[in-house]
Amino acid sequence: MTRLPAKHRTAYINARLLDPASGLDAPGALLAEDGRISDLGPQLFADGVPEGIQTVDCAGACLAPGLVDMRVHIREPGEEQKETMGSAGRAAAAGGVTSVVALPNTDPVIDDVAGVEYIARRAREEKRVKVYTYAAVTKGTEGRELTELGMLGEYGAVAFTDGTKAVASAQVMRRALSYAKTFGHLIVQHPEEPSLAGGAMNGGEMATRLGLPGIPSVAEVMMVERDLRLVELTGGRYHVAHVSTAATVDVIRRAKAHGLNVTCDTAPHYLTLNEIAVGDYRTFAKVSPPLRGEDDRRAVMEGLIDGTIDAIASDHAPHDQESKRLPFAIAEPGIVGLETLLPLSLQLFHSEKIGLLDLLGRITAKPADILGLKAGHLTKGSPADLLIFDLNKAGKIDPDLFESKSKNTPFEGLPVQGRVRRTVVDGRSLFEAA
Repeated sequence: MTRLPAKHRTAYINARLLDPASGLDAPGALLAEDGRISDLGPQLFADGVPEGIQTVDCAGACLAPGLVDMRVHIREPGEEQKETMGSAGRAAAAGGVTSVVALPNTDPVIDDVAGVEYIARRAREEKRVKVYTYAAVTKGTEGRELTELGMLGEYGAVAFTDGTKAVASAQVMRRALSYAKTFGHLIVQHPEEPSLAGGAMNGGEMATRLGLPGIPSVAEVMMVERDLRLVELTGGRYHVAHVSTAATVDVIRRAKAHGLNVTCDTAPHYLTLNEIAVGDYRTFAKVSPPLRGEDDRRAVMEGLIDGTIDAIASDHAPHDQESKRLPFAIAEPGIVGLETLLPLSLQLFHSEKIGLLDLLGRITAKPADILGLKAGHLTKGSPADLLIFDLNKAGKIDPDLFESKSKNTPFEGLPVQGRVRRTVVDGRSLFEAA
């Protein structure tokens, strides 16, 4: 008689269970069995854990779904000196992120089946966090000819975007929305009118004082307003990436009230920093779109609180020193964010701006649901992708401790509360805090 292999079972006990999707916030335990959640709840293991089950005592720490980061520059292939699949996977695990979605603006661009399959193969080889990928909307992200959206979706592309480039042509965007709708796919836009986007920082008094070319905030809302007209025309699914201005929040709020199929995200730096962070030409605070004024920052935060903004994404954009330690106008834009996504987001909770479950939902269930990923939920049968963290653990952001190959963050030395204790993917513990 053939004996079935023993099941791999792990009990997580003495936890504060947090599931934003169901509203669960209660002390209890969770059982992971062969990579999936087989049971959870306040009464689980009330009489003790049976023999033969590995036990992890959470000691009162929070146990939530692993974070889902829907906007990550992995840089592989093409710029492995900045980041690789391996280093990005280690950084994600250290940050409590169990699922990342890679942007397609690599070298070569992910605009064909071979590129999508390459990302999937490299993720399998690394055996770290789960890596999904976008494919480009247009070939070479050049904004002219559509990629094979239907075929790319069949081979695993979760949505379509030209990364850090806007789809500038209204006709191309109209065709993309119509074509994608046929297959139920999502178009993700970098919201910036290219003819106004040639500057280095937010347009205004500070840019003038520093002698830097400015990017007016209207460059963002102009592109979004145009696209929303096209969404209304086509009925397509549309997502606005890294919202940074009050005007954009306002038009998206109205579009949702009007019933348009639109979602959006922002990044922690647009919630926590304004243009003053540029200071005396600090290139680590150069991002795209640029950091805006304080009124915009406050409006973005309010948009997150009231649900207009659906998700927070790290917009992890690693750069080496050669790309950042340059005159501000020519330095590359971007901030590393995988390892700071949780503590920076938790600042909104600790400052009593938003409830814990609402906040966690923006970095777990909401991005997963937008992209149709089997992630972000703490329910029976779901993958055992788990995050255990100390909610109130104080510390400071130290880029020297980052697992990412790049250290370009403007948050060095920032006091934060919230520390990842353990990250689990499909039941496998990938990170444990020292």
